[in-house]
Amino acid sequence: MQENNEQIKERIQKLSAEINKLRHEYHDLDKPDLTDEIYSSLMAELKGLEEKYPEWKFPDSPTQRIGGRPLDKFQKVLHKTRQWSFNDAFNFEEMGGWEEKIKRMIAKIKNPPHSKEREQLNYVCELKIDGLKVILTYENGDFVRGATRGDGVIGEDVTENLKTIFNIPLKLNQPINCIVVGECFMGKKELVRINKLRAKKGEALFANSRNAAAGSIRQLDPRVASERRLECFVYDIDQISANSDQKSANSNDTKIQIPESQIEELELLEELGFRVNEHYRLCESISEIENYYEEWTRKKDKEDYGIDGVVVKINSRFLQEQLGYTGKSPRWGIAYKFPAEKVTTVVEDIGVQVGRTGALTPVAHLRPVLVAGSMVSRATLHNEDEIKRLDVRIGDTVVVQKAGDVIPEITETLIGLRTGQEKIFVMPQTCPICGGPVRKEIIGGKEEESAALYCANPKCFAVEKEKIIHFVSKKGFNIDGLGEKIVEQLVNEGVISDMAEIFELKKGDLEPLERFAEKSADNLILAIEKSKHIALEKFLYALGIRYAGEETAVLVANSLQDVLGLKISTFKEFIDVFPRITKEDLLKVKGIGDKSAESLSQWFSDLENVKLLEKMRESGVEILVDNEKKEVNEKIWGKTFVLTGEAGNFTRDALRDMIRRAGGSVSSSVSKNTDYVIAGENPGSKYQKAIDLGVKIISEKEFEEMLK
Repeated sequence: MQENNEQIKERIQKLSAEINKLRHEYHDLDKPDLTDEIYSSLMAELKGLEEKYPEWKFPDSPTQRIGGRPLDKFQKVLHKTRQWSFNDAFNFEEMGGWEEKIKRMIAKIKNPPHSKEREQLNYVCELKIDGLKVILTYENGDFVRGATRGDGVIGEDVTENLKTIFNIPLKLNQPINCIVVGECFMGKKELVRINKLRAKKGEALFANSRNAAAGSIRQLDPRVASERRLECFVYDIDQISANSDQKSANSNDTKIQIPESQIEELELLEELGFRVNEHYRLCESISEIENYYEEWTRKKDKEDYGIDGVVVKINSRFLQEQLGYTGKSPRWGIAYKFPAEKVTTVVEDIGVQVGRTGALTPVAHLRPVLVAGSMVSRATLHNEDEIKRLDVRIGDTVVVQKAGDVIPEITETLIGLRTGQEKIFVMPQTCPICGGPVRKEIIGGKEEESAALYCANPKCFAVEKEKIIHFVSKKGFNIDGLGEKIVEQLVNEGVISDMAEIFELKKGDLEPLERFAEKSADNLILAIEKSKHIALEKFLYALGIRYAGEETAVLVANSLQDVLGLKISTFKEFIDVFPRITKEDLLKVKGIGDKSAESLSQWFSDLENVKLLEKMRESGVEILVDNEKKEVNEKIWGKTFVLTGEAGNFTRDALRDMIRRAGGSVSSSVSKNTDYVIAGENPGSKYQKAIDLGVKIISEKEFEEMLK
């Protein structure tokens, strides 16, 4: 099935938005209705699309991020070593592709060590425990801090709760300094016990050990955590050193050396007093890895803890260091995930949803079924071509899998179970929401039609609703309290019909509605008022213009004066001049492509859209243009930067933002067109590539000087 670029971009955007939502629910809120299989499958699909279509890989993609942001209820901890997340593989072919890639990289390593053991390519397989990652810090052998992973840079201080876990040693067998990484979990038997107690109290049940562990660790009262029998396996050393007394001692008993292999690292962890999962194995080949994987696919349910895959690491530390990291993952390791759970159920009906772009998406209404710990009743069918490919009909028995979409997908139709009463589904000839005409779009100006149908009515109720939801989202106007359900209610009740009418709302418009008491109405009106002053780049993004995402909005905002020749300080000036910007003008902005330029110029030349902007202006909306950043900093303006290593005073996101606001751009890879590489602690392969290409390498402090 062929997909056009718009469908690809839309799919990537939807995946990103849903993954961010699920990450927040999964990592930050510890909601028990999501399994790791679904999240991993979503991420796998998104990464696959981004690799195949790099033009739609956005800077804010979930693949560039790790974990969830820390909650405010705990003190935040800046990790001394960046916390990474392994890329996933789901079958033997993907594992083979990973091995081929690292072998090509290893072949290019210069000056290999003399030790054959350090050069040898073999692997350590470890069980991937379904729990909560924790980072443990020891000073002079004493446990001083425990933290969650958080977003990989900043986590949450949960020391007192971790102290309640008996197999986390409070004192090591040697008085050394170290930072180690482990996985906290709740055993299956303990999970049953806790859920029985929660059921008696009328509390929501934990769906799996990961959520149970996370819910226990994130308790403000350590007594709650102590009442639950949590456990912990430790599997990695981030930092290790002798303390000052050891360094001056002559005894060899306390000498600590960094292990030269993963196997030795696990053995050292055991010697220090940590509990290490005993089922790790050294494998000499990819075939041995597959044997280990198949063995544990059969055995995993017999253990008292949840196992969702196998972590495969290159054994040699030297090779690990040489291979380094990508933006979010180590190249020298991979998580070989167990197959996603599949179930069968019946398609009771097929409906159609209408999205922000007007695309009509068929959705199967399923007989409710439990899949991987959560009850589901919907599955996407994508488009008419997918329905034909699956030959799915109303009344069919189908295979449903939680992999690749937020709601499950149908992977197979069991035709042998048909009774003859099944009904063939036909896509509607008119929009199911507004009754307007539907059509297929022409792909790229060619004769080829899109697979999806689109509502041709620009004022379609459903399209407007989705536009408004996008408009008020966090990356847009970020109106607190105006979530998807509230927007839908306001549109359904006829209180608002477009984006601009949000700013005309009064307290009296809200109070008669369900969900709104006097206080909640006051809070929403106040939030709307606060949102009226918005940065230009956020405003452009909020408009939801096709092919004009967050990165495009930033590029346009940064190029107003120097590239587009515009000086804008008020919303009125913006409305006066932007409709006159042509596609050719926008193509002058570095990083903006043909489709983005055409879409932007068409949107602002539409008189109906200009009227919409005027309505916003009359309601008090004002854009904020940072004119300071338009003063050309010759050292940064127009330059391309690459970031590598661990950030110091600033997070990666903060550095990217500073570069962009000063007129520079950020790239994910080093090339001959790179102007600067900003290197932090423990830089990866980008550092070496910069040296090879003669690209200037600077520190974070030197970059701060450039800003001045």
